[in-house]
Formats: sequence, structure tokens, C-alpha cells
Amino acid sequence: MRIPIDHYSVIPIYRQIEIFFRKAIQSGTLLPDMRLPASRKLAEDLGISRITIENAYAELKADGLITSRVGSGTYVLPLCPLSSLEIKNSRVTWPLWQQDLVIGKEIIAGKVLSKRQKISQHLISFAAGSGDPCLFPVEDFRRTIQSVIRRDGITAFEYGEPSGFTRLRVSIVRVLASQGLQTQPENILITSGSQQALALVSQLLLKPGDVILVESPTYARALDLFRTLDLKIVGIPLDHHGIQVEKLEELLQQLHPKLIYTIPNFQNPTGVSMNSWRRRRLIALVDRYNVPILEDDFVGDLRYEGRAQPSLKALDPGGRVIYTSTFSKMLLPGLRIGFVVAEGPVYQELVRRKHTYDLASSNLIQRVLESYLTIGRYQTHLRYSCRIYRRRRDTMLKAIKLHLPADISVTPPRGGFFIWLCLPENISAKNLLPLASEEGVIFAPGNSFFPNGSGGDNYLRLNFAANPPEEIEEGVKRLGKVIKRLRQYQ
Repeated sequence: MRIPIDHYSVIPIYRQIEIFFRKAIQSGTLLPDMRLPASRKLAEDLGISRITIENAYAELKADGLITSRVGSGTYVLPLCPLSSLEIKNSRVTWPLWQQDLVIGKEIIAGKVLSKRQKISQHLISFAAGSGDPCLFPVEDFRRTIQSVIRRDGITAFEYGEPSGFTRLRVSIVRVLASQGLQTQPENILITSGSQQALALVSQLLLKPGDVILVESPTYARALDLFRTLDLKIVGIPLDHHGIQVEKLEELLQQLHPKLIYTIPNFQNPTGVSMNSWRRRRLIALVDRYNVPILEDDFVGDLRYEGRAQPSLKALDPGGRVIYTSTFSKMLLPGLRIGFVVAEGPVYQELVRRKHTYDLASSNLIQRVLESYLTIGRYQTHLRYSCRIYRRRRDTMLKAIKLHLPADISVTPPRGGFFIWLCLPENISAKNLLPLASEEGVIFAPGNSFFPNGSGGDNYLRLNFAANPPEEIEEGVKRLGKVIKRLRQYQ
């Protein structure tokens, strides 16, 4: 064990060792029942006397932090309530450069997690951003991993190509062609999820202070990224037909934005899709005003009804649209495989930056995914998931109608994962969330999806894809109970 010891310090060495272990135990780094190094071995490793270690252990034993078991060794004890209180009340004085950092908004999920200790019943989460991992055929994927390792051997564990495994890019070309988007493998860059794709494009095309136009509301993690880059974020309102392109030209003339970010298919969080006329109008406008589009098509192939709309990239005459998508949402989030489709100098620069940041995405996972796509399992999984998710969407819509107040408004989505729910004006989603979490149900409040952090106080996003029908029914019922209780106190 590498314990930092200062032989020139006025603090005795046994005390330095004691303080090291005390902090580790109280912080949770060393958990209850973990075995500490034997005093003889630790003394040899640190080049000090064994009695010094034994003195440090004796102090820790006296405070009830560790215990000795005859013939077994020295073990960490569970913290007593007093020790926990001391940890809670302790404060760290951070260096000035850390104090100068501006801490952004609090993460709502963190607040909810702190409440979970109080929940006696099973927590139902409608806050997830992806589908149900339980639907994924893990056993099939495990066999695919083993097959790839046998086939490719050590090659599968090398860094791989910066732009991505060639055969995977070829497979993606075929998948996109089935969706009406024609491209070539040399125009595809594999990324570590779509979030890295958004980051690469934003960092390449934008600098601090530049204007970016986004839908309002839009994907919260994209907004977090844009704020981190110190961009000026300007929202364009949505309606049932997607982004209101009619309001766009004036903003293009006045603000001279450097990028437009849009989710035209089953938008996050609203679930709406941009209609055909607006898609073509948007392409015409960016061509006229020389502004690139960053198209996020994270669940464009999860359509349950209605006509299929072409991606903006499919309408692109060339080089106007940068297209991003991901396999993480439809398969497993932990795969972290997304991709970018782009042509021209921007593609080469994106590859260069990708290589600079992390060399390449996981070569093994790319090869496994390529094998999975090639044998047709992905399309089978997609069709199966669409059937399941459509039933879950219908279940949630029925439960909302049955258990929530009549003055709540919802636009049924035709695809994707989410239902965007508008509460009555006198009910705040932010105030509703802690009460709902105590009742055993959580959701994503609307504020985090708006560029300025406000304007969505009476909106919330519900994920219908991540839970089975019985949990959807029960979760909406709990939500209705909380809304009713909240209204009684107003």
C-alpha cells in the first residue's frame, strides 16, 4: 500500500499512517470488513519499523474504526453514527483556483438519490434517457464477443483506426441506406456515443461567445455541453410539427449563428417530429445563410406509426448537414458507440480531433457490434423493441388519462422514448419532484431542457420505454396521487 509519508514532518510517522487510514475509512474508500495490510508486510513496504504500524493501528482500534480477528488479520469496522456525523459536518478548504470555478446548476438526479433512503417501496423511474436494457439479448451478444475474440485474436484489442473499424462503417452505410440516407464509409466517423459526436462538432465549429440556435426545449446534455463551451444559446420554439422554421430567418439575419442544433425525429424531450415542408425550408435557409446544421438522430428508427420522414442529411445537397446517431440508445448505453456522417474538410478535421482526444473508440466493441449488425440481429432487435415500446407508450397514455387530472395536456408521440406532459399552470414540476420521489416515482422536470433554464416549470418528461407496463401503470398512479395531494395544499 502506497501511504504518503513525510519523514521531515513534525507529525510523527505513526500519526501520519493513522490519519491516512482514518480518512480512508470515514470517506468510504475502505469499506467495512475490508482487510488491512499485516503490520509486518506494511512496515516492509514503507521501510519503517513494525512498532510504528502497530501504534497507528492501536489508535484506530481505540476509536472503534478497526478490529483484530485472531488468526485472520485486521479489519475495518462499520462507522458508528457519531463518526458519520463528523464526516457530514467536516469541511474541506479548497485551493483558490478551485474556489474560482463557477459551479453550474445542481443535478436533479443527485437530489432524488438522496431521497431514496426514505422510500420504503420500489422506486419507479420515468427519468431515464434510453430504452429498457432488459430487452437486449445479452446472451446473443456474449456469444458474439466470444466469436470475435476467436476470429480476430489480439487484433481486436489493439487501438484500431481513428475513424473507426472499416467493416463497422460499411455496416452503418447499409443501415443508413435502409433508412433512406445514402453515404460512404469514408464519410463516417465512429465516436464514443453521440455525446462525443456533439462535442467534437461543437468544439470544431464554435468558439466561446458564438451563437448556436437550438430547439426550445431540447436535449439537456447538449445544453450542458454548449454552456461548458461558453456559447450563446438561443432557443427557437417548437410546436406539434417541430421547430418553427418560420421564425428562423429573422434570427439568421440578426444573430449570425455559427451552428443550428436540431433533433428532427421524435425530439428529446417533446417527442414531436419536424414535418416535411419545414425540413426542406430549413435546408434552403442554411444554404442561403451559410450556417451548418448538426442533426441529432438518436432514435429516428423507433417509429410506431405515421409516415417516415427523410433525415435532414438525406435532403442535404452536400456539406450543409453534419449527422449524428448512436447505437447506445437502442442496444445498451454502456456500449458507447455513436457515429458522425460528414463530407468535406470538416470530416478530416473531426477525425484528427477524435484521434487527439482518445485515439479511437473501443476496437473490440466496434468489431463485436459489426458482427452483430452483419448477421441481422440488430434489425430483429429493432423490430421487436418497436413492438414492445409501442405497447408501453399506449399503456402510459391510457394511465395518464385514467390517473392524472383532466387539465393535464399531452401530445402522443409517434415514436421515440418520451411523453412531454404539461401540468396546470399552478403546479411546478420542480416542487412536484421531491414529493413524487418520496412516493416512489421520479421523472425529468422540464426546466433543464430549456436554454435559459426557465420556461418549463410546469412541464415534465416521462420515459415510457424503460419500464414494463405494470410499473408504468403503478408509476403514473403514484404521480396522480402526488399531484392531487399537492393541489390540496394550494
